[in-house]
Amino acid sequence: MKNIKGYSLVFSQFFFILIILLPLGTPTSNFFLALLLIILGAIVGILALYENRFFNIHPAIKENSSLVTSGVYAYIRHPMYTAVLTMMFGIVLLYPVAYVFISYALLVCTLLVKLFYEESLWKAQSGEYLIYMKSTNRLVPFIF
Repeated sequence: MKNIKGYSLVFSQFFFILIILLPLGTPTSNFFLALLLIILGAIVGILALYENRFFNIHPAIKENSSLVTSGVYAYIRHPMYTAVLTMMFGIVLLYPVAYVFISYALLVCTLLVKLFYEESLWKAQSGEYLIYMKSTNRLVPFIF
């Protein structure tokens, strides 16, 4: 089976997102803050998709792809992960249930493993990526 690690990370990511979304329909809190985070995450995700025609949910580098360093990628290396984490944190605030917090923490761990794995692939393939790493942060501009 080709790249079981990548597929298991993608499966885990969607599993934890599903768990986070389970309490939909229960009483909510922090509605406006949650909505703001969901919208902000969606905007970051749309900007990333617009800029990156090589987007791949699987942490593998597509054949004939090139490094994208413009648009939102000029500030963070993994804007889709930022988008997912921001939107899902909005859901966590909307439905502050213990298992949702736990699922969010597990989603963060999964995406970090996926992120570091993807970066290791890029480093092995491209010296240009090492230069890019020096000018951008992973998920949060100016912080991480």
